[in-house]
Formats: sequence, C-alpha cells, structure tokens
Amino acid sequence: MAVDVSGYKGLIFDMDGTLIDTMPSHLHAWEQTATQFNFPFEQEWIHSLGGMPTRKVAMQLNERYHIDIDPQKVADTKTSLFRTLIEEGSIIACTFQILKEFYGQKKLAIGTGSNQENAIKLLEFNGILPMLDAVVTAADVENHKPNPDTFLLAAQRLGLEPKDCVVFEDTEIGKQAALAAGMACIMVVNGQLVA
Repeated sequence: MAVDVSGYKGLIFDMDGTLIDTMPSHLHAWEQTATQFNFPFEQEWIHSLGGMPTRKVAMQLNERYHIDIDPQKVADTKTSLFRTLIEEGSIIACTFQILKEFYGQKKLAIGTGSNQENAIKLLEFNGILPMLDAVVTAADVENHKPNPDTFLLAAQRLGLEPKDCVVFEDTEIGKQAALAAGMACIMVVNGQLVA
C-alpha cells in the first residue's frame, strides 16, 4: 500500500526485518548458539524480541528458562555467528523504495538494536550507508527498545523534533519505542507497509 510521509521531515528506519531481511540469519545464529550453550530454541519467542540487543535477549533467556548462562558469552557467540551470515540478508523492497524516493529530500536515519559493527557492515554491504544522515545502534543508547531512546537520539542527530519524524518498524517492541518517542509508526508486515 502507498503511505503518505509528506508531512514528515525525517524518516527513521529500523534495520533488521524492516529495511534488510536479516531475521532468518539472526534466527539461524540464535539456533546455533542455543545448541552450543544447551538452552531451548523457540523461534517465535526469539523473533518477538527483534530489536532488542543480543545481550538483553541472553539475559531474558536466563529468566525464561531458569538457567544460568553468561549473557556476555552468549551475546558474543551469537554476534560472531551472525557476522558470518551477513551477506545472506536481502533488501526489503517496500521500505527501500521509500528510502530511495526521499533520499536528498528528507533526512534519513537508522535506529537499530543491532551492534554497531554488524549494523555498519550490513548497511555498507547493501549500499545503504551513503544515503543516511544518521545511524543509531545499540552502542549509542543505555535504554533500548521498547524505550524511546534509540529513536529520540536519531531525531536529535537529524536535528529534528520527534513529531517531525516517522518510524518504519517490523516488531511490536519497535512500535512501542516509536510511539513512546512521540513519533508516528508505519509497520512492515510480510513485505508490505501498514500505516
């Protein structure tokens, strides 16, 4: 569906699952990590945490399964496994079209829960990085999605008020963060934009 973003000065995109289809690679890396650390792998639950930094997901695993794994070790393992799968992520057409259409006309940013190294690598590999005015990753904020900090910092780096920005997201956690930041949110559902 066509969405109207004419009323906004800035467009902020989540990355994984919104602009680049990396979710299969993330899930594959989590599955391998689960095998290595011997914890259950529930694909739907892990997918529902999309947008949350890896270390926080690892902390949630301890809580959910009443286990005692080192969140940093788990996060480091998953992150390095994902790094080997980066080239498998493909561009998501509906959001990439919007990015291309408004490049040079509106301010463009990424607000992702991914770690900085992987985010920059993915954006470079897909030719997106040169089109952006700002990139905010997990390293840039203390309070991650569903807190609004990622998107508020993106707006700040764009030099815009939150009300002048619209967020593109694919998870409920991301949508909560956008709304908490006082921004409108357009969802990406099965490769389609849903306002």
